[in-house]
Order: sequence, then structure tokens, then C-alpha cells
Amino acid sequence: MKETFDRWIGLAKPYLSKYPFLWNYIVAVTILVVGFLLLRIIKTLLLRRLKRWSDEAPNTLAEFLEKTIRHTVFPVLYFGLLYLSTRGLAMNPTLTKFFHVVGVVLVTFFVVRFMGEMIDYLIKEQWIAKHSYFVNGGRIKALAPIAKVLIWGIGLIFLLDNLGFKVSSVIAGLGIGGIAIALASQNILGDLFNYFVIVFDTPFEIGDFIIIGEYLGEIEHIGIKTTRVRSLGGEQLVFSNTDLTNARIRNYKRMMRRRVIFKIETTYQTSLAHVKEIPEIITEIIKEIKDTIFDRSHFFAFGDSSLVFESVYYIIGSDYNKYMDIQQTINFKIKEQFEAKGIEFAYPTRTIYLKHEDGNREKQVIAQERVPEEGRPTGETEFVEPVGMER
Repeated sequence: MKETFDRWIGLAKPYLSKYPFLWNYIVAVTILVVGFLLLRIIKTLLLRRLKRWSDEAPNTLAEFLEKTIRHTVFPVLYFGLLYLSTRGLAMNPTLTKFFHVVGVVLVTFFVVRFMGEMIDYLIKEQWIAKHSYFVNGGRIKALAPIAKVLIWGIGLIFLLDNLGFKVSSVIAGLGIGGIAIALASQNILGDLFNYFVIVFDTPFEIGDFIIIGEYLGEIEHIGIKTTRVRSLGGEQLVFSNTDLTNARIRNYKRMMRRRVIFKIETTYQTSLAHVKEIPEIITEIIKEIKDTIFDRSHFFAFGDSSLVFESVYYIIGSDYNKYMDIQQTINFKIKEQFEAKGIEFAYPTRTIYLKHEDGNREKQVIAQERVPEEGRPTGETEFVEPVGMER
């Protein structure tokens, strides 16, 4: 083997001495062939390992790495190998410049494309997957094109700078133009930045029921400038993103449990035994109902014309219809228990006393007038029969 190699060297020496540049080409071709074979071996091993990893436990990271290695990493390495192998060759300056320009363009292209694919992966596969509150991931995915435009813009500036163009004046012009545009569109840019605040901070999402001041409704759309809310009346309310981020928002969709306070009133004729029994009745009723957590029930106060009882409980969940169904069931059962035990509900009354002309102190209750409640038209005042005599 050694003798064969020595013989080939002996035969080549005269030609190498006569044409010394041949040695450079032999070295270049050797570097190119050996490097290409090594890269092919490394690529095959890496892809095989990633394929095995993906088969054992399917995951998006393995797919992302495999795609990146195939379409980004190794194309750059192949060109780098070609560029390295030609460094020792005496080439025409035009050809050398051509290799330099092509190298800068390719490296810039592949690096920018890799960064764009990484942004896609981080946003779509990592961020949205780990944050379940993004019901509609479309508004987050919309950030990817914006980020890609910025990256390609930076890549283009880098490329032009490396190709010898003077980009400082262009950047300065863009800066001045950007300031002018910003001053002319402060409100639009404010809404745009507040859109990103909503996206990243997520005070609400599509489908949430919110209250903003006197307005309430369900989030229907979150846009770059405005957010649209569908009110209970059916009309669409449009808010600027700036108004929403500056307002105090009550988000009922994220309510884990609803605290309910309700009061009932009985007549002053209710016996002490019944007064003591009423909190126990309400307690048993609430505890028997599913998805409720009882808190307290007490004889709360002596009202103007009634005995007031206050009760507090929690409903698991945020559904308003569920709350109304449970409260209705509680009311039915309280009414049923009170009727069975002879406990009377109170209503606002007014007793009128008359004094005889002869000056006697006899007082007669001639009527009890049902007082109109707040907000009730006075024309709906009702009268009931006299209830008795007092002396």
C-alpha cells in the first residue's frame, strides 16, 4: 500500500513541480470531497436520531429541529465548505467577489429564514399550547408576520451594508419619517400598542362577558385598533383599545364562584320560636342544593315594618342562568317551608290612625296601605282590608 502511494507521488512530482497550482486544486478538491462526506454522515446520524426521538414520544420540537437541519443548517454548511475549499485557489478577482456576494446573500437568507421559523414555532407550538386561556390563537399568530417583516428588514439592511452600500443615510431618513408618522397618528399607534398590551396581558379574551362602566356584553372581536362587544340587547359596542386598557373592567367569565347575598322579611307577628328557626330552615335548603357552598344565615335587623333575615352562599361557576335557577329553587323551597309552618312574609305597610272629634283616645286601624316600592309607579298603590282595632 505504501509502495503504491509512493509510486503515485513519484509520478506526480514532475507535474506538480512544473504546474504548482495543481497542488492547490488537489487540496481544494480533497477538502471538498472529505468535508461533503463528513457532513453527509453527520446529517444522516442527526436525522436518524431525531426520527427515533419523534417516534418514541411525538413532539413538535423534534419536527422543528428536523426541518431546520434539512432546510437551513446544512445548506449553509455546504456552502461554507465550498467557500473554505476555494480559499487557497488563485482565482480571478471578479470570481472571488462573486463568491463573496453569493456567500453573504445565502447566509443572510438562511439565517433570517431560520429566525422566522423559530418565531413561528415559539408562538404557535409553545406559547399558545402552554397558555390555555388563548381561546382564539389567531390574534397571537397574527404577531408572527409582523415579527417576520421586522426580521427581514433588519436582514436586508445587514445585507446591503455588507455589500458596500451606505445605509446610514437610509436609516436616518427612516427615523425622521417614523417620527413624523408617529406624531401624525398618535391615536392609531396608541391603539396598536394597547392591542399588544391586551394580547400579552390578556385582561379578557374572545367569549368573555365583561362590564365596562355602564356597558356590558360578550367580547366578539379583538382587533388592532378596536375591540367589539356584543351587548345583551343585541347591538354591537365598539371600543378603542386605549379606552379598554384605561378602564376598570369586570370580567365575569373568569369568576370561579359567585357570592350571593339575599334577604327575606317576615311580619312582626312572627313568634320568637319561628324567628330562631328561619336561619336553620334556610341553611338546610341551601346545603341540599348541588354546586352551592353555604356561608351564613342570620336574623339581620328590625326593619321599619318587618323582621329582616340575611343569608350568604356561593355558587360554583360563573353562568348567570345557573345562578338564577339555583336562586329560584331556593325561593320555591323557602316559600314551601314558610307556608307549611305558618310563617308570613312581610311587605311595606302604612297604618292610618283616626281620632274622634270628642277627644277620646280611641284609635282605630281603618286600613293598611301597601307602600309602593322604589321605582314602582305610584298609580299601582294597593289597599287591603282593615286588620283590627286598637285602644
